Amino acid sequence: MSAATQTAQHGLSEHSHGAGVPIQTRYERKRSTNVQDFPAISAREEQWRYLSADRLGGLDADTLSEFTGDLAITHSDGVTTAWVGEENPAFGGAGIPEERPSAAAWGSAKQAYLVTVPANQKSDVQIALSSDSAEPSALHLIIDAKPFAEATVILDHKGHAILGENVEIIVGDEAQLTVVSIQDWDDHSIHASTQMARLGRNSRLKHVVVSLGGKTVRVASSTEFTQPGGDTEMLGMYFADAGQYLENRLYVDHAVPNCKSRVTYKGALQGEKAHTVWVGDVLIRMAAEGTDTYELNRNLLLTDGARADSVPNLEIETGKIEGAGHASASGRFDDEQLFYLQARGITEIEARRLVVRGFLNEIIQQIDNEQIRERLTKSIEAELERSGS
Repeated sequence: MSAATQTAQHGLSEHSHGAGVPIQTRYERKRSTNVQDFPAISAREEQWRYLSADRLGGLDADTLSEFTGDLAITHSDGVTTAWVGEENPAFGGAGIPEERPSAAAWGSAKQAYLVTVPANQKSDVQIALSSDSAEPSALHLIIDAKPFAEATVILDHKGHAILGENVEIIVGDEAQLTVVSIQDWDDHSIHASTQMARLGRNSRLKHVVVSLGGKTVRVASSTEFTQPGGDTEMLGMYFADAGQYLENRLYVDHAVPNCKSRVTYKGALQGEKAHTVWVGDVLIRMAAEGTDTYELNRNLLLTDGARADSVPNLEIETGKIEGAGHASASGRFDDEQLFYLQARGITEIEARRLVVRGFLNEIIQQIDNEQIRERLTKSIEAELERSGS
């Protein structure tokens, strides 16, 4: 497979959070399909500050096996699927890797599974990925929503795997697309997923990430606006148990005028060494006048010994915008909420469960699939039962 490389300029951002160390300007990071263009993973790199290479289970190696698990798809009439190579125009149509595990998966998956959503109709797609292999493997998926399409695509990851995954999301002009990625692996799985979206004129993307199962799960999601009028809503929900590491990295690239983005991620943590990381990067370039953006992260720590890192980053290169802001907070139960519920005859344990349900339900309700909503709600109930909260 031929390699494509985009050489970076050099520079530091004018705005950074966490540890007081400036980060590299977001759009200047190297992008390449060749894993050799990326150095070994090191905590000196901002994107690997929290996650060491040993937790990746070999997904940073030069080569990986191709994914051999099951990939089952159900879809509406008119949706087409095919395995395609790099000669297909959709291959790389949403972007290329900008870190080592993503490049390793790109080079190791010789073909991509392309799901084409037809124009001018409403469609539903569900892709169930399951595995029972402990061998580090690679998978490449492409979702291509044609102009004026309206669709919901659900990616459902289950079983046991050590998986490096690239997901490309192409949203055509005037299309409306919802993509839901569920990580519900068993306790020993490792999953590194890079999900890149590119939006056309007046298009809308709702991207939802739900991470519940797995020893180490890292989802790096990005949205790039290519034409005016784009709108993205990036939502996420995660629940970490003892010893579990869940990381979400977001990037919104406002490169053109008059686009809107909203980012809302919520997480709950319980148990010793439960660890979550959320990093949200928003870039407003000089040409992106009229931008309207806001990002929010909230974490609820249910027990001692849990840790949540939350790092919002906002880079603004023009003052001619509608609005830009961010907020993050991590804390324990609101004593006033608990008192209010207990004063109405609800036990403390049930009051705590009601608070957690309400906290996470905001994200679950954004999924337009009743069966999936019920399943996720039951998963949260099971987590709470396990902890006795």
